[in-house]
Amino acid sequence: MSERRPIESWLSDMDGVLVHEGHPVPGADEFIKRLRESGRRFLVLTNNSIYTPRDLSVRLRAAGLEVPPDAIWTSALATAQFLADQRPEGSAYVIGEAGLTTALHECGYVLTDLDPDYVVLGETRTYSFTSITRAIRLIENGARFIATNPDPIGPSHEGSLPACGAVAAMITKATGVEPYFVGKPNPMMMRSALNRIDAHSESTAMIGDRMDTDVVCGMEAGLHTILVLTGVTQQDQIDRYPFRPSQVVDSVADLVDLV
Repeated sequence: MSERRPIESWLSDMDGVLVHEGHPVPGADEFIKRLRESGRRFLVLTNNSIYTPRDLSVRLRAAGLEVPPDAIWTSALATAQFLADQRPEGSAYVIGEAGLTTALHECGYVLTDLDPDYVVLGETRTYSFTSITRAIRLIENGARFIATNPDPIGPSHEGSLPACGAVAAMITKATGVEPYFVGKPNPMMMRSALNRIDAHSESTAMIGDRMDTDVVCGMEAGLHTILVLTGVTQQDQIDRYPFRPSQVVDSVADLVDLV
């Protein structure tokens, strides 16, 4: 087996790696600072399609992490790029928030419920039965079904909330049509991120806290994968999976000296 090239670029999940419930993970500020000072190409990735990169940059700054908007890559941006490549200047009926609608507008899409090319499902804290019903009828009439990510639940201060994957399952049950998920664990999310920063998989690391999304996605895209134990997957759960990360560390603080 050939030896991997040194790590020149970094991709990092956000929740569970850099922040946890709105608070910075210890060492995350130093890691981000080192990345910025080193000039290394990097992106912070998230399946959350609710917020724009500018919104997320402000939220991260409130947690003490200085990440510019152009260093943030969301499933909404990846979805918009995918649709722009597949059907330039198309149309879509969208269920989602500003992160998704803004990304689609910026790539030249028209948002409409009149015979759209696609139904695009993203994250929102206020899923409407009326909008879901409209989506079902449009799909029945031939609209293609796209979803930003397969996550079934999302966090809130009150507990778990139904997320994109759960609502997509309901629409699929009603229509018999499966969506195409663009976000993690689809390796397309990683490849679009690599293209964004003009990086190569052989010299890029992916840091994540989940084996079932971050690690498998990075592995399938050919990246060096690093699992941190500050989020979802814990040490005793790693062997349950038929694949392994390239590296396991306690937290992102252990990676500062590698930058």
